[in-house]
Amino acid sequence: MADHPYLLIVDDDREIRSLLGQYLEKEGMRVTAVPDAVQMRRAMQRAHFDLLVLDLMLPGEDGLSVCRELRSHSQLPVIMLTARGEDVDRIVGLELGADDYVAKPFNPRELLGRIRAVLRRSAHASLDPDPQAVRAFLFGGWRLDTTSRSLIGGGSEVPLSGAEYRLLAVLLSAGNRVVTRNQLAELLRGREADPFDRSIDVRVSRLRQVLGDDARSPRIIKTVYGQGYVIGVPVETE
Repeated sequence: MADHPYLLIVDDDREIRSLLGQYLEKEGMRVTAVPDAVQMRRAMQRAHFDLLVLDLMLPGEDGLSVCRELRSHSQLPVIMLTARGEDVDRIVGLELGADDYVAKPFNPRELLGRIRAVLRRSAHASLDPDPQAVRAFLFGGWRLDTTSRSLIGGGSEVPLSGAEYRLLAVLLSAGNRVVTRNQLAELLRGREADPFDRSIDVRVSRLRQVLGDDARSPRIIKTVYGQGYVIGVPVETE
């Protein structure tokens, strides 16, 4: 993680942009804050950012559309800001590749903690298989490349978010061993799973969709009830 990570904040509320920018800069971060998707793209053309804080409700193109488009070509970490009570939108945001979310109104210290955790995970190589040791996992007709961090099947590449890549890589690294929800939550989010937190389950569901795995009778990512998840097909490594 960079000593002074560069954050891009996208929120149409001027006061939130100003207060959040000042607070995060006091915490040693560099910040650019813009009100909409158009200015977000202009900012991203001019600079390289370490993380995007993205409001769900934006004028014009909303945060979900922005996240979907971004994930088609980038693994930039994304934290979504959502209004409290928008559970469906939070789940959709995670399915589209957001790394975490914070509900409004929020305590800036909570957001700072989430930002640091996501940055730490994105920079923490120990979460990911070492490309020097394992170049790729081959499983169920798919290939997960640890160098390009890409998933390839049927001759085409499928985009994954950083969190989705790490989740799949962790499960494949475990082979036929069960990985608990708590272990996954600690690896991916830096804290134990809340009993009411569905983010791990949502990401597993999203991976099953990507892999064409029947949710009612999954073959590749199996649920071990009361424990966690396990890969149900042979895994080979390169």
